[in-house]
Amino acid sequence: MTLYFHGGGWTVDDLDTHDHLCRRLASRSQAVVVSVAYRLAPEHPYPAAVEDAYAATNWVAAIGRERGVDPARLAVAGDSAGGNLAAVVTLLCRDRHGPAVRFQALAYPVTDHWQAGHASYGQYAEGYTLTRDFMKWAFENYLPDGFDRADPYLFPLRAPDLSGLPAALIVTAEFDPLRDEGRAYAERLRAAGVAVEHLHLGDQMHGLLLQEANVNRAHGAVDRFADALRRGLA
Repeated sequence: MTLYFHGGGWTVDDLDTHDHLCRRLASRSQAVVVSVAYRLAPEHPYPAAVEDAYAATNWVAAIGRERGVDPARLAVAGDSAGGNLAAVVTLLCRDRHGPAVRFQALAYPVTDHWQAGHASYGQYAEGYTLTRDFMKWAFENYLPDGFDRADPYLFPLRAPDLSGLPAALIVTAEFDPLRDEGRAYAERLRAAGVAVEHLHLGDQMHGLLLQEANVNRAHGAVDRFADALRRGLA
């Protein structure tokens, strides 16, 4: 079973925008996919989305057998801000002794602050599907007053310890402001002893998983994402 957290900068998008993707992931991975509707900013800034994601994970683990699925075979996945939430859920499950997550699949995840100095933010600031201005706006809506840039449940790349986390697939796209922080997170997980598959697509932009109906290369990426989930849950 996979919990899926949709992207959208914690402020936009919903179950409907990601429904076709979740259906394809479920079909291809041959696993139940639970798409999570977490509270959105600015009405509900951090930590609302994080606590919703963690609560959903606990709920699914608790009722899994009642619904005919094995709660011991649990994965989390997400794209962009949803990838951030999926990564954070694995940290919370470890730190709070929550459900055992077997696998995490993160597509172009947010792992750091938009002003952290990653080169890709400057290289691809505008002209592509995701812009630096959108990320600035999203963070301004999501972040509470007096937030801590070292908070690992905001910015998992800043976590002092990434050991003991589940195996991961991390997908990055070349023409994406988030490219470098995704790469950096993959490298830090690997250095902490986590098994990591890093799939980098040198000809794609942010949001590619939602373009699979129109772009052959994106269609293949969705299949690889789903195949990794299937292997991770095996």
